[in-house]
Amino acid sequence: MSVESWILLASFAASAAAAAYYCLKVIFSPRTGDPAESRGDIARAVAYSFTGAMSPLKKESARRHVPTYALGLLLHGGVFLAAAWVLVFFFGIRVPLAIATLSVPVLAVTSLSGMILLLKRITRRKLRYFSTPDDYFSNILVVGFQALALATLINVELIPALMIYASALLLYIPLGKLRHAIYFPLARVYLGLFFGKRGVWGSRKSEKWEVQDR
Repeated sequence: MSVESWILLASFAASAAAAAYYCLKVIFSPRTGDPAESRGDIARAVAYSFTGAMSPLKKESARRHVPTYALGLLLHGGVFLAAAWVLVFFFGIRVPLAIATLSVPVLAVTSLSGMILLLKRITRRKLRYFSTPDDYFSNILVVGFQALALATLINVELIPALMIYASALLLYIPLGKLRHAIYFPLARVYLGLFFGKRGVWGSRKSEKWEVQDR
């Protein structure tokens, strides 16, 4: 393997170890126990937490800011697409030219979405009030990752640069705001456990995902 590939592999191992540490810290926390009586279908509630509950119609803040919610979805989708191309380059997978060609405009749109969100944070006084330097840096880091992946699809000579950039991104995930990539699945699982155990998010297949009568 090339030097940049080894760096990427080492960065992934370090980031994965940090993620495992944070997850275990949450799972074995003495405050995660729930003495409530079980009344609902916990498995279905957890599944709903990752699906229907993510709809902007189910989120008060997102419902009031649908365009921003959509831009956020695009930005996160771009991260997964760029990461997929890093894996392609790392393993030397042969991908049809049509997929690479299609990925260029998609990454352009997702990168632009991130830039719009950054500009919104900069220009809106209310957002600036509670924004930290990490909020700006994380946004720039993620947008830069997608933009570099786009550039690499146009010029494959940038593959080493993309590998190094992806390594830096992996190392930063456990350190700053991007740590939410680790906590997000945990939060959704615990949300499903909490409301599912109480039957708030449905208790039988025939019932809707809403508060059940007692």
